[in-house]
Amino acid sequence: MRLLQTRAELAAWRQEQVGRLLHFVPTMGSLHGGHQQLLRRAAEPVSASRPAVLLSVFVNPLQFAPGEDFARYPRDLAADAALGEAAGACALFAPAPEELFPGGPGELTRVIPPVSLQETLCGPGRPGHFEGVATVVCRLLALVRPDRLLLGEKDWQQLTILRRVVADLALPLTVQGCATVREADGLACSSRLRYLSACERRQASAVREALASAFTLWRGGTGSAAALTGAVGRHLEAAGLAAEYVQLVHPSTLRPVAEADGLSLLAVAARCGNTRLIDHVFLMNRAPIVAIDGPAGAGKSTVTRAFARRLGLLYLDTGAMYRALTWWVRERGVDPTDPGAVAPLLEGLDLQLVMEAGGEQRVRVNGHEVSEAIRSPEVTALVSTVAAHACVREALTRQQQAMGQQGGLVAEGRDIGTAVFPDADCKVFLTATVAERARRRSVDLAQRGFAVPDLADLEAQIAERDHLDSSRPVAPLRQAADAVELVTDGLGIDAVIQRLVDLFRERVPEDAWPGPTPIPVP
Repeated sequence: MRLLQTRAELAAWRQEQVGRLLHFVPTMGSLHGGHQQLLRRAAEPVSASRPAVLLSVFVNPLQFAPGEDFARYPRDLAADAALGEAAGACALFAPAPEELFPGGPGELTRVIPPVSLQETLCGPGRPGHFEGVATVVCRLLALVRPDRLLLGEKDWQQLTILRRVVADLALPLTVQGCATVREADGLACSSRLRYLSACERRQASAVREALASAFTLWRGGTGSAAALTGAVGRHLEAAGLAAEYVQLVHPSTLRPVAEADGLSLLAVAARCGNTRLIDHVFLMNRAPIVAIDGPAGAGKSTVTRAFARRLGLLYLDTGAMYRALTWWVRERGVDPTDPGAVAPLLEGLDLQLVMEAGGEQRVRVNGHEVSEAIRSPEVTALVSTVAAHACVREALTRQQQAMGQQGGLVAEGRDIGTAVFPDADCKVFLTATVAERARRRSVDLAQRGFAVPDLADLEAQIAERDHLDSSRPVAPLRQAADAVELVTDGLGIDAVIQRLVDLFRERVPEDAWPGPTPIPVP
């Protein structure tokens, strides 16, 4: 592993990485298991390509207030280098203050995060702290120019603020949060745990125990912020710990909430002797729902299925449901344009989506296996017509909402985020240009053995379907106000899936929904 101590050395090393993904883990040193996990995650291959991983160690004086532990903060660069290399770092950037602040801290341009994100949790008790963090991290990002910045979810407020700073400054990188790593006794990994004596270490375990008791209380039906924070405060007091704050906030805005509804963050800061400890637990009333909408041919089904597997969520192919009904309409010889004729077919409709062991979804309607038949050009040409009938939308929407009552699914279609699951935790409008969708459609038809029309004809068909879908009176195709548009032209499937994962993780942290494994009880 290379040791880089000057900006010139960093620039030379950075030049050697041109054409290679660069993932960055900034730290203040005194590395522990949490840092090592960040480095291991940073080193994971991306589309079979292994990124370069840069670790930085810099004890940032700008984020310490007078009287805090800047002078005694543990420093051991040799040990950090060994741990970093073992975890997969390619290089270690360990600059002196004058390398980052050539004119001194007083001459440095400061980055001031939104005030609203500093009004709760650690903000009031540590004035200037997050300004110091944001300023130095932005300075490091400007020098390193990484593709991905990895940070721990343990410092949730810091992660939230840095995500906002990166977004507001339009910095060309992705911020990835990684789950909190804990010691064997349940304490969140922290460099400051080294300050604790053996007796204080046992006493400090009350922080996690207090959050666990509040979690149990919430599981029992108590959602009041006053009741939950009061329970944590009493537990800490009984253990002899001084609480700086105990708050229930919205994870994205960090604003206090009166009730744990949806996804909430119960966070605490407490002092054990002279050591300040922070921890949290997420309270999530149901498993997450992801709504992926977009026009026909944007590749929703392919990426949504793979995305669902990666996140441990069920895949609900609503488009297949409408296609299956359309197939049944044709099979019964019913006029697809006549809602009065279609409506009787909805009574007693047995429509099943079955996920096989290999991850493939099979579609059955009234005992007929139709997984391949519903993809025919004849069905495709009539789906928008059948789906536009109010009776059809109402019947299938009710069925979809029943499937999603407990959450834990990814649904894709035309109106998932607007009509079916308007309270979805993550909404994406997945689209592509008409030309790109026509090209994909021609490839798909050829692979399935169907005749392939001219691209110009395919483009005209797709444009007409877009018009029908977006202009229908019932549940028209449109992007939900809180959905993120993702244009997939020029992106491979893996890149689209990764982008979906990143969007999901901005809204649902790993600490709340770790993935295919069950949610851990604190």
